[in-house]
Amino acid sequence: MRFVAPWLLLAAALPGAAVAGDAAAGRQKAQACAVCHGPLGIAVAPETPNLAGDPEGYLVRQLRAFRGGTRTHEVMSLMAKSLSDADIADLAAWFASLKVEVKNPP
Repeated sequence: MRFVAPWLLLAAALPGAAVAGDAAAGRQKAQACAVCHGPLGIAVAPETPNLAGDPEGYLVRQLRAFRGGTRTHEVMSLMAKSLSDADIADLAAWFASLKVEVKNPP
């Protein structure tokens, strides 16, 4: 019998946790997102969240919530409405693949 770490079982049980998106495809699809969230997931619009480096499963859950109407936002609800599950997985893979570096202030 093979040992499986308990955290792996928990991660597999979370909705949107088992995501198999294509980051390269997501990069292409994210061009529409760049207007507010920036080309590399660092927001350019005020009051807009950064997406770079966010966990893939989290991004999948949020986009599905916008698409399904359980989370609402004037712009995001419209943007997410036409996204397929594959689009969502690809976008999540792209933004999750972006690395964010944090430095202490001088």
